[in-house]
Amino acid sequence: MLNEESLRGVMVPIVTPFDEQGYLDIKSFKRLVTRLRNSGIHGLVVNGTTGESPTVGDSELERMIYEARIILEELPLIVGTGSNNTADAIKKTARAKELGADAALVATPYYNRPSQQGIVYHFLALAETGLPIILYDIPHRTAATLDLHTVKTILKMDHVIGMKDSTGDIKRLFQLTRTQSKPILCGEDDLFYASLCCGSKGGILASANLETQQFVQVYESFRNGKNQEAREQFDSLTPLIQFLFSEPNPAPLKWLLAQNRLIRSDRLRLPMTQITNETAQKAIRFK
Repeated sequence: MLNEESLRGVMVPIVTPFDEQGYLDIKSFKRLVTRLRNSGIHGLVVNGTTGESPTVGDSELERMIYEARIILEELPLIVGTGSNNTADAIKKTARAKELGADAALVATPYYNRPSQQGIVYHFLALAETGLPIILYDIPHRTAATLDLHTVKTILKMDHVIGMKDSTGDIKRLFQLTRTQSKPILCGEDDLFYASLCCGSKGGILASANLETQQFVQVYESFRNGKNQEAREQFDSLTPLIQFLFSEPNPAPLKWLLAQNRLIRSDRLRLPMTQITNETAQKAIRFK
């Protein structure tokens, strides 16, 4: 299982490939997991936002966890198990543990708009699963903003090993890395280099489904004190990052993966839709 010492580096939230009929494409999934494993990543996230988690069924998720666990061998496997129903989050997290997950990525409960106290209790309740938890703060998707006191309270919990920060607030991230011993990972791809400079221990980066080795190299260069080299490497990735978030994630990402024959189809499940022709025309240089 993951712990706060091993939660670092480039973690990739993998897409969930679907075929043209909208069914889970397990062959493409296995091929993509294998490619990512061989590209030097430090961990894989299944069923995250990039994996279209709201549309993935329980049996589909269990199949992906099972296959990923086999392919990854000892490489960390993290599973997105967040829910706005605490009992459901506990059930999903416990099942992920049974299937071999090393940690769970749990987003702040969405839609309900719970109080800060309610959010704290939500994460406290996950302790019973016995699986290490990574707090996922992404307020522009959850409509639940965590204040610093709440974040620090959650990070003090023994079963919480770190945090994925997708607030986009680099000043806040710097405050957390200065005052917290547990690792903070960047969840905003375009801030990856800046977050490393501010003390983050790595990132959970959707863009790293592509140009994976280059993202890993940014991290390794920075870790080895080659800051200028890391910045130049990251700067070369920024046009790709900007394209991948030019429409809602993961539509541009799936399109490019399909264009590069890394998955068989760029199909998404509603309410997500494929990219427009106009956006596709702008992406010719990335093919």
